[in-house]
Amino acid sequence: MAKNLKLKAARVQLDLSQEALAERVGISRQTVHLIERGDYNPSLRLCLQICWALGKTLDELFWREEGSE
Repeated sequence: MAKNLKLKAARVQLDLSQEALAERVGISRQTVHLIERGDYNPSLRLCLQICWALGKTLDELFWREEGSE
């Protein structure tokens, strides 16, 4: 699984720490860390909650172009 740099960039753009995003979504900081590293595959529901918290769409944060890792 590839790193989710889009998620990290969106979080940093809003000046949110992993802890702050985790609190907004209702998950642990470790879960945010694992998603950003690509070591955890979140459910669709969790993906949507993250998108809502960051003001982004699923495509913007979780879509990968064909051929990318």
